[in-house]
Amino acid sequence: MSRRLSGIFGRLTALTLASTMAVAPAAQACTNILLTAADGTPVYGRTMEYAFNIQSELAVIPRNYGYVGTGPDNTTTFKWKSRYALAGVINLGKPVVSDGMNEKGLAGGALYFPGFASYTAPKDADPSSSLAPWEFLTWALTNFATVAEVKAAAAKISIIDVPTPGINFTLPLHFAFHDATGASIVIEPIDGKLKIHDNPLGVLTNSPTFDWHINNVSNYVNITPVDAPSLKIAGQTIAPFGQGSGLLGIPGDPTPPSRFIRALGYVASAKQLPDGPQTVRLAEHILNNFDIPIGFIRTDPKGGQLEYTQWSSVADLRAKRYYIKSYEDQVLRSVDLMSFDLDAKTLQIAPLKANPTPTAIAFPKQ
Repeated sequence: MSRRLSGIFGRLTALTLASTMAVAPAAQACTNILLTAADGTPVYGRTMEYAFNIQSELAVIPRNYGYVGTGPDNTTTFKWKSRYALAGVINLGKPVVSDGMNEKGLAGGALYFPGFASYTAPKDADPSSSLAPWEFLTWALTNFATVAEVKAAAAKISIIDVPTPGINFTLPLHFAFHDATGASIVIEPIDGKLKIHDNPLGVLTNSPTFDWHINNVSNYVNITPVDAPSLKIAGQTIAPFGQGSGLLGIPGDPTPPSRFIRALGYVASAKQLPDGPQTVRLAEHILNNFDIPIGFIRTDPKGGQLEYTQWSSVADLRAKRYYIKSYEDQVLRSVDLMSFDLDAKTLQIAPLKANPTPTAIAFPKQ
């Protein structure tokens, strides 16, 4: 696909996205985690929830791929070319990622941030350093190798309040970044400025703000993966029911504050495994606990929009392997980024195909 055709196709698919979003809410239940293997390999994982099929595809974006930032009223801001190749998820054909990992092992995801995202007014921003919300993640992953580099560059960037083309709605997003050293940050647009938080916990969900979630952890300092001992009262021994009594009280609902606590519980208590490949499987098992089936969350008593987990991704940040499984195909599949021609002239795109029929188990012949 030529860059000119890519730009035209991008504008058309943006209009498709806009018309679809006009009748359906965006993702409000994303969960983002980081694990570290015993050999130091960081492994990143996240879920993506939406209330309509966002037609996700896997894409490998090469080096030197051209982008143009979006300004208000169909204007443009600045141009850039991808310094680093990346593998990630694009939606509705537009060549910007909602999640991905680049060739240096920098990974990131955009998560919904309703009620708290507050972008810079376009009139107050310098077009030479302004991006639309849906472009920020792609700009960072195509330009930088580490969390530290993103942190330094983001201080000079404005994310501007630009409605998605065709509707009067601006995507409210915040962003998680992790790199091959194990460093993590969260970037949130607050009061027109980008607030950058170091994230030693490696966990992020949705609203409220990241600092609120950190303060909320103090409400759960009594939670432990170790079973509670029996209690003696008036000579009677009161034993807990079954296993898991140390986790009694950990929230199990799908709200962002509860998912943050539960995700932190899994990350903090999971057994550290020797290497990246084994930790990828561990991340998959943890993300399974945040999977939302269709119908579990409803926007009104008669059904409304039915948000569900469209896909879950995992990335080995040292091996540069990106993994994904979808609602329609629960087999984790991989993309080895370093096996591609990273100087190719076009995107490589693969759809997430449905696989409704489970594969039969092959028994050995007698």
